[in-house]
Amino acid sequence: QFRLAESGGGPVRPGGSLQLSCTASGGTARYLAIAWFRQTPGKERESIACIRSVDQNSEYAESVKGRFFISRDYAKNTVSLQMNDLKPEDTGVYFCAGESALGKRYTCRRPDSEANYAYWGQGTQVTVSA
Repeated sequence: QFRLAESGGGPVRPGGSLQLSCTASGGTARYLAIAWFRQTPGKERESIACIRSVDQNSEYAESVKGRFFISRDYAKNTVSLQMNDLKPEDTGVYFCAGESALGKRYTCRRPDSEANYAYWGQGTQVTVSA
């Protein structure tokens, strides 16, 4: 059974860094566009970063552009999210999600939608606090 699993969350002080990982098991993630979504209390789940499957081009929400960087390692079947200069408003549960790119012209759309993604991890908590 194909699965995605996040890791790397935790507490961090403002200005600090964390790296989240999204690891696929039960199959290859090579042909998936992978996005990171963030769920904060009282708000809808927001797509903050996405990386395409073949050309590895990426898209970012304005709120994280220049601070967060998404990358993928095909050999490790992993997509990472490097988060720098973290702010209290970055606090939330972070989910990775996968959308099959096969037969599709566009992935990692802006704005993006949860409905585009068939595969989800269980989420990892990030807490930015002094």
